[in-house]
Amino acid sequence: MASGNAIRGTRIGAAPARPDEKVEPVARRTVSYWCANGHAIHPSFAADVTPPPEWECPRCGQPAGQDSANPPGPLHVEPYKTHLAYVKERRSDEDAAAILDEALTKLRQRRGEPG
Repeated sequence: MASGNAIRGTRIGAAPARPDEKVEPVARRTVSYWCANGHAIHPSFAADVTPPPEWECPRCGQPAGQDSANPPGPLHVEPYKTHLAYVKERRSDEDAAAILDEALTKLRQRRGEPG
């Protein structure tokens, strides 16, 4: 037996739950975008909002522009770098050797070993 206090769910975009809550929908406009792979995207925006110059293509993930003849180029993806690769960009081999020697000297002093 259903109780009178049940919470009823609604879906996004559903009509108002009460008929006296008549609400005017926001004026919208559709903007077309094209990616380098030829995919067309047509998101809609509020009429008073300036649409972004680029939009991500939902099919291929590339940037899409509003000019179908000249879509933006593909994304430049940097390859994955390890922590060691970043360290090697900042330090020369001589700097690394000096830092290692300093760390080993401190370690030996803490252990009481002769340097």
